[in-house]
Amino acid sequence: MPGWRVFCGLTANNIPAMRPFLFYAAVLLLCCAACQQPSTTSGSDKLTVIKGVTLIDGNGGDPMAHVALVFRGDEITAILKEGKDSLPAGATIIDATGKTVMPTLINAHGHLGLLKDTTAVAQNYTPENIVRQLKQYAAYGVGAVLSLGTDQEAIWALRDSSRAGKVPGAVIYTAGYGFGVLNGGPPASFASKVFRPRTPEEAAAAMKQLAPHKPDYVKMWVDDFNGSMPKMTAAIYDTIIKCAHAHGLHVAAHVYYLEDARRLIDNGVDVIAHSIRDKEVSDTLVEAMRSKGVYYIPTLTLDQYSFAYATDSVPWINDPFFKNSLEPGVYEMLTSAAYKAKAKKDKDLQKKIYAFHTAMVNVRKMHAAGVKVCMGTDSGAQLARTQGYSEHLELELMVLAGLTPLQAITCATKNGAAMLHVENETGTLEPGKKASFIILDKNPADNIKNTHTIAQVWINGVQQAR
Repeated sequence: MPGWRVFCGLTANNIPAMRPFLFYAAVLLLCCAACQQPSTTSGSDKLTVIKGVTLIDGNGGDPMAHVALVFRGDEITAILKEGKDSLPAGATIIDATGKTVMPTLINAHGHLGLLKDTTAVAQNYTPENIVRQLKQYAAYGVGAVLSLGTDQEAIWALRDSSRAGKVPGAVIYTAGYGFGVLNGGPPASFASKVFRPRTPEEAAAAMKQLAPHKPDYVKMWVDDFNGSMPKMTAAIYDTIIKCAHAHGLHVAAHVYYLEDARRLIDNGVDVIAHSIRDKEVSDTLVEAMRSKGVYYIPTLTLDQYSFAYATDSVPWINDPFFKNSLEPGVYEMLTSAAYKAKAKKDKDLQKKIYAFHTAMVNVRKMHAAGVKVCMGTDSGAQLARTQGYSEHLELELMVLAGLTPLQAITCATKNGAAMLHVENETGTLEPGKKASFIILDKNPADNIKNTHTIAQVWINGVQQAR
């Protein structure tokens, strides 16, 4: 192990170079400008009580009826049973009788800053665009998003400001600059800062550049995209994993094939960031993931979106909850005859349908065996993968795959927080944790689509604009 630490750039004299101060100052000024127009109701140190609700706390147990959620500032102070416990005197009371409260969702696989109007490109990556997307996520009840590997330099100051509560909307977690392949994935059009090492030595040098930023994860792409691109070699991804771990960082891998997933798990990867889709997972692989604590993010919506527009009926296409989440002009694009014709002519259409059904089988097997499943969507990477709606569709697909609504909610809340190593702060609604919750008109334990019935969203004790 000491040899790996030296190879990965961890020596006593390894002092990270300081980033340009003026650049970060400019980003912070842009953040402040984006926050000038109020989009939230400010929190305070005064006690606030949400009374009369059914509570889904995110731990997986049955909903608790007739309770009151009490918080001060950004922290939950009590869960009270109405009729038994007295409400605190002098508190601000919000009567939500008949409604349901659950934790805000955690998108464990998203992308920020790329979508704008009918384009998904690196040129759209600005602090203003990122903040706009964070607000949209929040309006849909997404309280945190892990942006996996396509970020640019502005993300670091934004991430720190977001975590300090100085940026509105969903809280940012980021992998910063991911690790891809020269002339391979991910597409350079929206991943302009991705490292593309050709040798293990270049991978180690890149990790040495990335590590001082303290990314929340390290992202790498291990996929040949249906044989159309070169795939990252085992020597390089083994180096990335070892160097990341030497720096105290965790690694998430984009995968498609079962054999790649098996090798990555053997080599110590921490997260499989997409479904395994070429074949059903074996009991041996499932047990390896469970015993090693590897997280699994199925991104089922990605696979359904990949073929849905070739069908004669897209179930969500005229749902206002979906339409309101789209970038300007995208609805017209998705409903055009040309778009549908192109989708129907896709030479890989049947393979994509097979991949989706395989993904559904595999997430059911993973969850049933005790693998830690999280909710992620890859939203924000392509125009059809809309930010906000996709997270609710992912819950629906998890339930369709065989999870109960409460199990799917736990994947999207408690498990996501654990994957981000913030389970002591957020992910469940308990005293001492963050006041990040959604107030719903209907109970999603009865029907998972009831997560659409959003009345209010609060993130870290601050009500979000909708």
